[in-house]
Amino acid sequence: MAMTALAPAITRSKEIFAEKTSQVALKLVPDLSDGKQADRKFFAIFVSVIGGIGLMLLLLINTLLAQDAFELTSLKLEAKLVSDEREAIARQIDKLSSPEALAKSATDLGMKPSENPTFLSLDKPLLEEEVIEVPVKNG
Repeated sequence: MAMTALAPAITRSKEIFAEKTSQVALKLVPDLSDGKQADRKFFAIFVSVIGGIGLMLLLLINTLLAQDAFELTSLKLEAKLVSDEREAIARQIDKLSSPEALAKSATDLGMKPSENPTFLSLDKPLLEEEVIEVPVKNG
């Protein structure tokens, strides 16, 4: 009998315990419905800002590459002009150093062609008396 007399108290204490437990559990878990919206908005803004920054950087890189392409084109043109000038100067030097041009400029300066040219052999050193003169026929 003692057990049946305590049964309503045990049942009531179980109900109080369950009620307190559910209150504690509800206090541990916050309401997430407002927080989720804030997190989604923050994430959307964050992704949009990162995307915008990425597009701006892409535009900047593209602009710099375009400027470099224009500069490269002008430098190639300048290099071609310098190369053409160098070729023209080389042709002029070849023309002025040709044997005919040298002979004409020597004649203009009053020089006369040699009647008997001397050839030296540089294989072995020679003394002054050993210079051999070889007559050459102009003709």
